[in-house]
Amino acid sequence: MDLIGNFLFGLTFASALGSGLVAGLFFAFSTFVMAALARLPADQGIAAMQSINITVLNPLFSLVFMGTALASVILAVYSIFKLGTTPTTYLLVGSALYVVGSFLVTVVCNVPLNDALAAVDPSSAEGTRVWTQYLSQWMVWNHVRTIASLAALASFIIALRKW
Repeated sequence: MDLIGNFLFGLTFASALGSGLVAGLFFAFSTFVMAALARLPADQGIAAMQSINITVLNPLFSLVFMGTALASVILAVYSIFKLGTTPTTYLLVGSALYVVGSFLVTVVCNVPLNDALAAVDPSSAEGTRVWTQYLSQWMVWNHVRTIASLAALASFIIALRKW
């Protein structure tokens, strides 16, 4: 493998790791975190989720989440120009799944819901109303993110195997 091939292989490996980490995080929220928060009184669930939404904005999570998106965009561009070679279809599919299904769904769907939740007083009637809607809407999009991240991981693994 040449220098560019080694770089792209490494980028694919990093994208697989990033997709897997993100999928695991989303999976945890889909399978038990949100269920646990929903069992709390509304004001406590709201306060806990508001705290989570602040705490998640840290350099390490940002590196994994946004770094995987950037790596996926680079791999997608490469794949478009090299379509037809062995791993490129899987690279393109994995990249599209991560960028659209994980990154863009987060930005377009989950973040606005997080922002709406951040704006309410946990102990208010409005807070309880927003929380009820939040739980159902946020979870739907989180399931999408979970499935997309897992599928991206699988695509990146297949690309690595075909390299």
